[in-house]
Amino acid sequence: MPQLDFSSWPPQLIWLAISFVALYFLMARVALPRIANVLEQRRDRIASDLDEAARLKGESEDAIASYEAALAEARGKAHAIAAETRVKLNAALEAERAEVDKKIAARTAKAEARIAEVRTSAIGEIDAAAADTAAEIVKALIGGKPAKAEIAAAVKAARGA
Repeated sequence: MPQLDFSSWPPQLIWLAISFVALYFLMARVALPRIANVLEQRRDRIASDLDEAARLKGESEDAIASYEAALAEARGKAHAIAAETRVKLNAALEAERAEVDKKIAARTAKAEARIAEVRTSAIGEIDAAAADTAAEIVKALIGGKPAKAEIAAAVKAARGA
């Protein structure tokens, strides 16, 4: 094997040194700067993406806050409209109830007046019937016809007692 022959080592060491220096300069001047450039671009892209993600996250949080504020405002308006409608309906209901109560009171007053009239009429008819009955009873018992004033006084006294 020629590599193990000590007489051929100096040229091999020279070629090793030349190859090493050539590869070193090739790596140092060409390959490593390109690799460093690629790594730098990746680092910049990652930083840019992280910045963009943070910006978008902030925008989405702002949009969510805006949405929640709009939703809260809409709920408040809905509650206000519901309360206003409830007040209007209650007022209309109270007005209608007052009108119905007024009509019922008027009908009740009419009914009470009619009842009083019927009662008065009935009492008058009862008095007349009682007077006629009393006159017939007196006529049947004593045979004479009593005076209408006496009969009316007797019926009035009996009704009051």
